[in-house]
Amino acid sequence: MTGTDRQRVDKWLFFARVVKSRSLAAKLASGGNVRVNKDKIDQPSHGVKPGDVLTITLDRRILIYKVLSGGTRRGPSEEARTLYEDISPPPPPKDALSRLDTLPRRDAGSGRPTKRERREVDRLMLGRNEEPED
Repeated sequence: MTGTDRQRVDKWLFFARVVKSRSLAAKLASGGNVRVNKDKIDQPSHGVKPGDVLTITLDRRILIYKVLSGGTRRGPSEEARTLYEDISPPPPPKDALSRLDTLPRRDAGSGRPTKRERREVDRLMLGRNEEPED
């Protein structure tokens, strides 16, 4: 692929081993999860050329690749790595991820009342020890 030739973004994503199949690459591109030079694309037929910067949003990762060349086949991973330069920011440290993923803890008894607690409140509000009518 020369400097003026373009390759479909879904084919390039497949050849660069970003996704497992070309149909997944097409869904990724048409779903708005790929940006070419900061412009969001919505068609898998959008062309990419050497020098373009792709921002790819996967499940919990953001990949930023600079296209170095186009692919001719889906080869081994060593061959796929020659198609791009990875300029993604380094992932955050493991301890930072664990701090982000932890949910705030709620004190015991501060949530919704259980059925038993609700019945006790109803008895207290009625002023007797009988079951309330529903």
